[in-house]
Amino acid sequence: MPSHDREFDIVLFGATGFTGALTAEYLARNAPAGLRWALAGRSAARLENVRAGLAEIDPELKQLELLHADVTDPASLADVARRARVVITTVGPYLAYGEPLVAACAEAGTDYVDLTGEPEFVDRMYVAHHATAEKNGARIVHACGFDSVPHDLGAYFTVKQLPADRPITLRGVVRASGMFSGGTFHSAVTALSRVRQMKEAAAARRRAEPRPEGRSSRAVGAKPRRDEVLGYWLLPLPTIDPMVVARSGAALPSYGPDFRYSHFAGTKTRRYAAGGAVAVATIGAVAQVKPLRSLLLGRVKQGEGPDEARRDKSWFRVDFVGTAGGQTVHTRVSGGDPGYGETAKMLAESALCLALDDNPPTAGQVTTAQAMGENLLARLQLAGIRFEVVD
Repeated sequence: MPSHDREFDIVLFGATGFTGALTAEYLARNAPAGLRWALAGRSAARLENVRAGLAEIDPELKQLELLHADVTDPASLADVARRARVVITTVGPYLAYGEPLVAACAEAGTDYVDLTGEPEFVDRMYVAHHATAEKNGARIVHACGFDSVPHDLGAYFTVKQLPADRPITLRGVVRASGMFSGGTFHSAVTALSRVRQMKEAAAARRRAEPRPEGRSSRAVGAKPRRDEVLGYWLLPLPTIDPMVVARSGAALPSYGPDFRYSHFAGTKTRRYAAGGAVAVATIGAVAQVKPLRSLLLGRVKQGEGPDEARRDKSWFRVDFVGTAGGQTVHTRVSGGDPGYGETAKMLAESALCLALDDNPPTAGQVTTAQAMGENLLARLQLAGIRFEVVD
């Protein structure tokens, strides 16, 4: 265990929520001996209940420290950030609740990981806090769950199979069985209702963010079509994932001189692809009308999720097809329950990686591939998430 002047290696903020509790359980079962970690939140009573459950996994966790933290109390967040090497937060939607903790971690030089899939939040945090985090040595790593670890590290893994001196074209195709979390649904609907604000935030980031010299990396749109390599019908996915992958491509020279990434959902038939397109369009239309949006959000609660039996039956698979210099490679990332179990695993392993591993020297707002790359890839493989080249 590396030495450090902070009191805690990891502090988890949000353990009283559903995904936060799963993250705490994962740490209780998998954290290395001697890890100094704590829980943070508003309610001492609820934190004590979580701690009691963790003590059933590991009796030593009866002494796990509990810290007060409230997004409406900047002093409490500053105190947590000063005491921790890495802060995990599962408290969303992040556009509503996330910035005070990002600001505290940037100011304290504390590494930060979250689960956000909200492009507007990520872009606003870059403009507001990247420079401070970079100056103070903090690594601000958003999207450390199913958004966007399998896609970001899957692209990273695939690029390693291709020549680094040629233009690379890559597509990722997602298939999954399982429930997406209530927080993910609320974030997605909120994003669909804020298209103008999202575009403004993206434009502000483009003005502030330097571009790589002599190289190009970007996410590209595409039309629905049939994938001749994979045999699926492809439906473009309007998620944060392609933006994250493109930022890794801009940061890492191994992605070649000209990197292009497109992102899809894969379905077995054209009918399912058409149905998915209609569903996305309908939700987008409903999101524009506040009473209908409130009604829709009220039907999917945050902080709740499926039971263990349901999660055990869930799975995800992301196929990547990359081409460069006349060479084509097909890779795959696969695992269990995407919305909850594997998301908690990815988030916890990201924090452990930042706290314990010898990672590339980075600071500011960075992606998982940029900040942790090989180390996080190895951790996730050991934790049961598969990264493979498909013949």
